[in-house]
Amino acid sequence: MAEDVINVDIVDLDNGITNVLVSGRMDVQGALAVDKKFSTIADEKKKVVIDLSQVTFLASLGIRTLIMSCKTLASKGGDMVLLNPQPNVEKVLRTSGVDTVIQIVRDMNAAAAIFAK
Repeated sequence: MAEDVINVDIVDLDNGITNVLVSGRMDVQGALAVDKKFSTIADEKKKVVIDLSQVTFLASLGIRTLIMSCKTLASKGGDMVLLNPQPNVEKVLRTSGVDTVIQIVRDMNAAAAIFAK
């Protein structure tokens, strides 16, 4: 059952950027497990990179968590980008239109460039 566990590691980087590395499944249980942590990040930070490279599954509740965090950040002048999702997760993000609300980037340099604007 180790694959059902979702982990969130938060690292503050240069230029006020916060990297949030998520690993595991953002299914219903995973999304509920990280929802409060994401809410806190959105309340306290301004430039947030959500590293999805280790997320193996993304359900609708996980999408809601991402969208709500992004809206909270935007309401206070912040921004969020999604970093390097796995192909199946990226397909879900693009099919559901999340990429029209939250930019998807391939590397940290691209993320930093968005925040520099």
